[in-house]
Amino acid sequence: MSNKENFYQNLIEKIGKDQILKDEPLANHTSFKVGGPAYYVVLPKTVDEVIYTIKTCKEHDMPFYVIGRGSNLLVSDDGYEGTIIKISGDFSDVSIEPFSIEQDTHLVRAQAGISLDKLADIIARAGLVGFEFAAGIPGTLGGAVTMNAGAYGGEIKDCIYRVTALDKDCNAIQLDLDELELGYRTSIIQKEGYIVLEAEFVFESGDTEEIFDKINDLNNRRKEKQPLEYPSAGSTFKRPVGYYAGKLIMDSGLQGYTIGGAQVSTKHCGFIINTGDATAKDIYELIGHIKAVVEEKFGVVLEQEVKMLGKF
Repeated sequence: MSNKENFYQNLIEKIGKDQILKDEPLANHTSFKVGGPAYYVVLPKTVDEVIYTIKTCKEHDMPFYVIGRGSNLLVSDDGYEGTIIKISGDFSDVSIEPFSIEQDTHLVRAQAGISLDKLADIIARAGLVGFEFAAGIPGTLGGAVTMNAGAYGGEIKDCIYRVTALDKDCNAIQLDLDELELGYRTSIIQKEGYIVLEAEFVFESGDTEEIFDKINDLNNRRKEKQPLEYPSAGSTFKRPVGYYAGKLIMDSGLQGYTIGGAQVSTKHCGFIINTGDATAKDIYELIGHIKAVVEEKFGVVLEQEVKMLGKF
């Protein structure tokens, strides 16, 4: 029996076959809608299943990579020679309880696989203020905490209270705000390779109608300014100090620039979009071209926000 098959047999001892996808195209699991197959995609439903999968990977020298909705990820056309652990829809419980009666605040506890859209809606319906900015951000809570996601003046670090994560030895650890080292698109989670299991937030009560008015306003602004009708990974590059990546790209004459099926959006130059038949190679080459042109014209080195997985 091959190592791959032995690995698979060990996995199904604890995890149902319907939660393990074999030779699964990762185009089905990324917002770019590109990417070749992984050996396996595991869809855990519990913390124990996450831990078991990781330990089984290690025991069989099986490379593994953890994703949520793949909204900030470019996977090679050749795929990934390993196992993807996808913490998403089945890992999305939420609870809300009083935190401080005097200050009228509530503690929201949510599992890492919940989408930010769904969590923002739950928080808004509970009449709690402070998570409106996240309503239109693609991806899951786990990814958002890992990269301190933010938009329209709000960031995860503004409202987070505590995180439960797995360290590299699969020990569950708790990290308070001051231990998370949340900065611009970074955190201790990212630096140390931890895996977010759940996060807790503290929010004040507010007016539900006003909260939804703000969410609707932000979503309308997104629709006007961002190419939401095309597959993308959101902002391709981090914001350089003193600049805006999208403006640098536009001022470099790259608006609408295309390689294969990948294009610099004509609506927002900070986005690379899949116009319908892009390959990962198209997107990868376009990223490289953009970086080279912007550096040549402005002397600014763009740092990509999108993660790469596989061989390019």
